[in-house]
Amino acid sequence: MTADQHQNGHPHRPLACRGIRGATTAAANTAEDILEATRELVTVLIRLNDLTPEDVVSAVFTTTPDLTATFPALAAREVGWTEVPLLCSHEMAVPGALTNAVRVLLHVNTTRAPAEIRHVYLNGARQLRPDWAIADDELAALLGEPASVS
Repeated sequence: MTADQHQNGHPHRPLACRGIRGATTAAANTAEDILEATRELVTVLIRLNDLTPEDVVSAVFTTTPDLTATFPALAAREVGWTEVPLLCSHEMAVPGALTNAVRVLLHVNTTRAPAEIRHVYLNGARQLRPDWAIADDELAALLGEPASVS
């Protein structure tokens, strides 16, 4: 497949490497909570940006210093990113900053224009980028879950 025949729907645009941002919060500093939050984040990024593992050049995951129970990149391996270079690190410890946060910066090959990229901010991380926040009803639809009743 040539760059101008790339699968994600824009055959007239050249293939480019673009960054996609995402963030979420884990319920607690446990491996289970960190992996659950990260799996949800990665799944939504995949679905909103129509990504395959072959599209992902690399991913950098960070956690706030209070999350130490596991590496969030393990969740990316669980969803099939076995050949993608992954890196985990800690964010700066800024006083008053959001806690329990998992962030990701994906580098992907895509024919999408920058304005067509969907960045994803979930749970407590919505406050970081309200313009990129995913509402609960959209999140439920993306994950194939029933919408919550208010």
